[in-house]
Amino acid sequence: MQYLPNILFAIALVLGIGYFTKNVKKLIRNIKLGNEVDASDNTSQRWKNVVNIALGQSKMVRRPVSGLLHVIVYVGFIIINIEVLEIIIDGLFGTHRIGLKILPTSVYGFLIGSFEVLACLVFISVIIFWIRRNVLKLARFWKSEMTSWPKNDGNIILYFEMVLMTLFLVMNATDLEFQALNSGNIVSQYIAPWFSSLSETALHTIERTAWWLHILGILIFLNYLYFSKHLHILLAFPNVYFGRIKPQGEFNNLEAVTNEVKMMMDPNADPFATPAEGAEEEVPAKFGASDVQDLNRIQLLNAYTCTECGRCTSECPANQTGKKLSPRKIMMDTRDRLEEVGKNIDSNKGEFKDDGKQLLDDYITREELWACTSCNACVEACPVSINPLSIILEMRRYLVMEQSAAPAELNNMMTNIENNGAPWPYNQMDRLNWAND
Repeated sequence: MQYLPNILFAIALVLGIGYFTKNVKKLIRNIKLGNEVDASDNTSQRWKNVVNIALGQSKMVRRPVSGLLHVIVYVGFIIINIEVLEIIIDGLFGTHRIGLKILPTSVYGFLIGSFEVLACLVFISVIIFWIRRNVLKLARFWKSEMTSWPKNDGNIILYFEMVLMTLFLVMNATDLEFQALNSGNIVSQYIAPWFSSLSETALHTIERTAWWLHILGILIFLNYLYFSKHLHILLAFPNVYFGRIKPQGEFNNLEAVTNEVKMMMDPNADPFATPAEGAEEEVPAKFGASDVQDLNRIQLLNAYTCTECGRCTSECPANQTGKKLSPRKIMMDTRDRLEEVGKNIDSNKGEFKDDGKQLLDDYITREELWACTSCNACVEACPVSINPLSIILEMRRYLVMEQSAAPAELNNMMTNIENNGAPWPYNQMDRLNWAND
């Protein structure tokens, strides 16, 4: 019985990490359903982006209030969880605050004291976030795509953080050995008097209960991430690394189409000539994308990384003028469809069985796609380098090149370019007639 707590802890740790690992493998499998993309260029710039955007939160703080609060929660939560290492060692080997036996009391006290201050700041920040979301009801949190689950998910994660921070402080406040040090109990010393009327046995029971709930809560939180928008805690770093490096206005041309256009413009070109060795002229099986498997892996990573913060939608001029388009919904729909495809594969022994559905029409409507102005405002606004526009353009490409389903105005323009070399319905010889008057 002496080692029963250690055994139970080891079982909980193995189960928690095991289930998390299983979901991570599923996540990687789903992302790999997309087309491969070469992102080996500009590695120095990519790492610079990771440092500035993912680690430094440079795009987050463009909105100072929410940005500062997010930095506090982000930094606090990561640093506080350093103590999880001590909890794991204590849980596996039956020790108590192993850090005190390894580190000088002053150093250990400084670390725990810093954790306590950060825990208090995180708790306050989370309360402000909850007020902004539920009392002030900021518009971007109450758009039409924020239905029951996305809306509740945002609150659940806030409650999680409140509880974890509270448990951490209560654990310290009821630890008589730690309080006796009078070092590091910067916040918990003011909480300890709340329990002063209790016996030593009761305090030990509360401390152990808070300890267990704290580590189990962290394991539950870890596994909740896969089902939550807070998966960006893990994916923001690779997503920013693989984010777009090229100028935002540069269109992703298909080489096969470019080569064919060049051939049409060159009267001396031989259409039956054998491509030069090493030339990449393979025509894709499908132009554009109608389902998630047609997108590339970075776009699918984008979908899983989406924080649902709504900054993209709040900056979108189409959305601001009442159009149906919401860049956030584009990412949420892509992730939902990708999850549906993944479950289809799981239930069919690793093979995808046609379910008669696709991303286009079943999730994202054509009205949404053509409402986009291609202005890149959503891309610039995203704090973790997500690119909703790239998905919109790929689906538009499918509509135009596979279904010839562009709006009448666009079809007229393309016809004019083909016939007149310009988007206007005037013969080239008549272009300057306006000057005669």
